[in-house]
Amino acid sequence: MAQLFAGTSGWAYPSWKPEFYPDKLAQKKFLSFYATRLNTVEVNFTFRQLVKEATIQNWLQATPADFRFGIKAHQVITHIKRLKGTEDFVPRFLATIEPLAAAGKLGPVLFQLPPNLKADPTLLKDFLAVLPRTVPAAFEFRHASWFADSTWDLLKARDAALCVAETETMTTPDVTTAAFAYYRFRKPTYTGDERKSMIERLGQHIAEGRNVFAYFKHEETPAGALYAVEVLSAVQKT
Repeated sequence: MAQLFAGTSGWAYPSWKPEFYPDKLAQKKFLSFYATRLNTVEVNFTFRQLVKEATIQNWLQATPADFRFGIKAHQVITHIKRLKGTEDFVPRFLATIEPLAAAGKLGPVLFQLPPNLKADPTLLKDFLAVLPRTVPAAFEFRHASWFADSTWDLLKARDAALCVAETETMTTPDVTTAAFAYYRFRKPTYTGDERKSMIERLGQHIAEGRNVFAYFKHEETPAGALYAVEVLSAVQKT
């Protein structure tokens, strides 16, 4: 049965006390507590460094079997090489997160492209050919030139998700290109009506048999985490 995985982009924020984390909770216990309220997290530090296996083992021990880790792809792939000539680095990066896949806890890998990388269908097609089909992949395009049928068609052919990102300056078209959906809600606040619309949108994917991964912005305030708890609870009740 399809389900919603909702969370935030990170969890190590003492400033989330006491609204989200208990006031006296030790920081080393944050993830295990987080996993009692939410069922996924988007790991952003993998954008800057390759994660160590000991770290992943700690994550696995701190979370239940149905928890999922979304992983942001390393900047060497997306920002330094800009998807070109990544044949050597992609396997190296994927090897570091293989323990998550082996444990059944790997969510999608997010490839967030630079804002100044304009649409290049050949570049995307060639990169998708390098990416193993077993890797659940989502792509966040931050230049509007990518928002076109040619992009959607390439993603659909690979069963890769379009990351629907909402920011204060730009919102990705809500187009479904894979067997799962991926959302990044990046605005600092959402009104009650906006959250209601969000719940309806995510619930529709579930009704159609599609898993959904939804991540709220991580801020010094716990607002995003509390939004995620609210949305997860509401969709689970529908």
